[in-house]
Amino acid sequence: MRPLFSLEQPIGFSQLRSRLVDVLLLLLVSASAALAADLEVGPRARYTTIAAAIAAAQPGDRVVVQGGVYQESGLQINKAISLIGKNQPVIDGNMRGEILTITSSGVVVKGFVLKNVEVSYLKDHAAIRVIESRNVTLEDNTILNAFFGIYLQRSVDCTIRNNTVRGEGTTETGSGNAIHLWYCDSSRIEGNRVSGHRDGIYLEFVKESSVSRNLSENNLRYGLHFMFSDGNAYRHNVFRKNGAGVAVMYTRNIVMEHNTFEQNWGSAAYGLLLKEISRSVIAHNTFVRNTTGIYMEGSSRLDIRQNNFRENGWAVRLLSSCVQDTFQQNNFIGNTFDIATNGNSQQNYFAQNYWDKYQGYDLDKDRVGDIPYRPVSLYSMVVEKVPPSIMFMRSFIVDLMDAMEKVFPSFTPEKLLDEQPSMVRW
Repeated sequence: MRPLFSLEQPIGFSQLRSRLVDVLLLLLVSASAALAADLEVGPRARYTTIAAAIAAAQPGDRVVVQGGVYQESGLQINKAISLIGKNQPVIDGNMRGEILTITSSGVVVKGFVLKNVEVSYLKDHAAIRVIESRNVTLEDNTILNAFFGIYLQRSVDCTIRNNTVRGEGTTETGSGNAIHLWYCDSSRIEGNRVSGHRDGIYLEFVKESSVSRNLSENNLRYGLHFMFSDGNAYRHNVFRKNGAGVAVMYTRNIVMEHNTFEQNWGSAAYGLLLKEISRSVIAHNTFVRNTTGIYMEGSSRLDIRQNNFRENGWAVRLLSSCVQDTFQQNNFIGNTFDIATNGNSQQNYFAQNYWDKYQGYDLDKDRVGDIPYRPVSLYSMVVEKVPPSIMFMRSFIVDLMDAMEKVFPSFTPEKLLDEQPSMVRW
């Protein structure tokens, strides 16, 4: 911490004023902490309802709720207080709209079970809603049977940490999102477990935020869905058994690293769907047992490197609308199709990837194949143009077709090749 004043050298008026402001803020924080009180809520406490304690609390106070079941909804926090649960108290909304709405900055909500939020086709009812606030922390809560779980709108610098949000949705129209952010900046979504909703995590117009160490599984549509959300980072998440893993749309400057996309199966299921995104990094991820590992449409200038594609139907479906994307040092192992495309024109770069189907040789022992590898098979192009032809998978005619194309390539994209295929896995 810098010294407030120094006798070693003179300081200017503006510096003096700045340090005086620091002193005043320090005094105000100390005074607030000294005056802060704990308001106890419980059957034998001074306050028997959470609403009464919130109404009586002053900025800086803590409302401490003892274990038990509280039949309350429509709670409003409009001042900087902490709402703390001891022994996991339950707030049961009894299907009467939202449970808790926060309209103040500097609020903490921790340690509660919130359940039973009404499904509505007119309003997005949530267990916890944050509106136009800053520095709000929601952590260690469990949300059950809620339409929307946690909903933030036009808020900045908020943290959603270590919550469990478990829904019971059966249709997309009758289910909201577990964690939903709209027009938010500098948020942190970390360590949460979300399931049973339309989308596990949904972000729209969200900037400079991070999503890390979350488990999103068994959601009806996407494990993570974000649109128009630039400059964000997604790291160390698991997206498992969702309608589709992750959808990234109309976005740029994204970093997606060390995530796992697994067992996202279905006729329109993807580990990762990329649509109209640019200038982003997709690295060190694992795509295993998905219908399609990555589906790419209208993407450009992506750095896709050091990912593992294992046992997918299609590892990568790269449409001809994608340009200037780089695939480097990835592993392609046990996929039905490694790369599929819908056209002959390709403007992307492949280098030093490991392909388990590569049948070349390495005479100079430099661990790089001596002949290029063409990862697009003729049969994969036929399937792209005539989807029902997938029924001929593993037939003799397909093997003959691909063998002839390798000898006399004429239909597969001439420029879609890895000129330096790796002989060893990365």
